[in-house]
Amino acid sequence: MTGFDQLVVGPLGASHDRAGFRCGAETLDRYLSRQAGQDIRRRISRVFVATTPAAPATVVGYYTLSALSIELRHLPAATARKLPRHPLPAALIGRLAVRLSAQGHGVGRMLLADAVKRTLSVADQIAVYALVVDALDPAAAGFYEQFGFTRLASFPERLFLPLKSIGPV
Repeated sequence: MTGFDQLVVGPLGASHDRAGFRCGAETLDRYLSRQAGQDIRRRISRVFVATTPAAPATVVGYYTLSALSIELRHLPAATARKLPRHPLPAALIGRLAVRLSAQGHGVGRMLLADAVKRTLSVADQIAVYALVVDALDPAAAGFYEQFGFTRLASFPERLFLPLKSIGPV
């Protein structure tokens, strides 16, 4: 992973250079530089950043986590048949982005693994049926599908992964 094999992931903090982050998607760059801090203060989402020990202020990548509920009607029929008839608790990765210079080095995969690990640790304390992601575009959706995420029929940019498919909690 050349240079990115010792990443440290933790909460976004004041010492992180949010304005210098560029991933190639203006909406994701703008979110980190302008809105992420507000969302954290308002308890709307948590933002986790990857940095290197050599440059701890430089954001290599980030993702957001928040709570969500999934309406049963949005799930595939075969899945919905096996579940209770009320909204299901879930965790949402609303955004996941990797700095241009780090793309293609497994950073996105590592951020996703970190998000799964954090979600599983919360699922030990509160019920979480699935991890949901909002894909920015079809290429991003393909990235998540390779890890077992399935598209929701009514929201093709939204995918889900039941936590039971990851293993025992």
